Amino acid sequence: MIVVIIAYLIGSIPFGYLIVRAREGGDIRETGSGGTGATNVARRAGKGAGVFTLVLDALKGAAAIALAWAFLGGTSITTGLRIGGHLYANEEGASWWLAAAAVAVVLGHIFPIWLGFRGGKGVATAVGVFLVLTPIAMILAGVVFLFAVWRTRYVSLGSIVAAVTIPLFILLQHLLIRPMPHLAPVVTAATANALLIVFAHRANIRRLLQGSENRFS
Repeated sequence: MIVVIIAYLIGSIPFGYLIVRAREGGDIRETGSGGTGATNVARRAGKGAGVFTLVLDALKGAAAIALAWAFLGGTSITTGLRIGGHLYANEEGASWWLAAAAVAVVLGHIFPIWLGFRGGKGVATAVGVFLVLTPIAMILAGVVFLFAVWRTRYVSLGSIVAAVTIPLFILLQHLLIRPMPHLAPVVTAATANALLIVFAHRANIRRLLQGSENRFS
């Protein structure tokens, strides 16, 4: 449970909120969608601040997985290799705890304890998570995101579609490229995070259906 708690606390670091607070003294949650993510920060404080937020949010996702990985003994749920010690003797069990940490860090970003459980949408943090766990699937999902945003100009729609495709790309990677020794934990984590991201975008989905969602410019 230690790795899960640490992952949640790392995810709860509200970089977007802190950047806007330091730059303008305002609360990013009072702007646009009310989220603390990169898109909303860019609308409030400029594209540079948005990119900085994006990078930091992705890094905390990657950091949470790296720390959990090291604590659990260096178990990789995609290759089955060990790169560190043996703090957790059961490799299958360690893979499930690593998957739980992958969900916890995204959960922390969406529901940060420091901001009354009102955070961002979890997309950038999930990008950091899956660039570490399953980089091929994450890159393919990134291509889907860019294509969707290019065609529609809706960042929210691209984020939702990309998140939902990650579990599919993981399965395709397992079947067509390289079998994963612990497929179930990583697919479970990807599916859980996709559901969290869709839930976090529920207001965006309503606006998309109503035709009132903001387009990316």
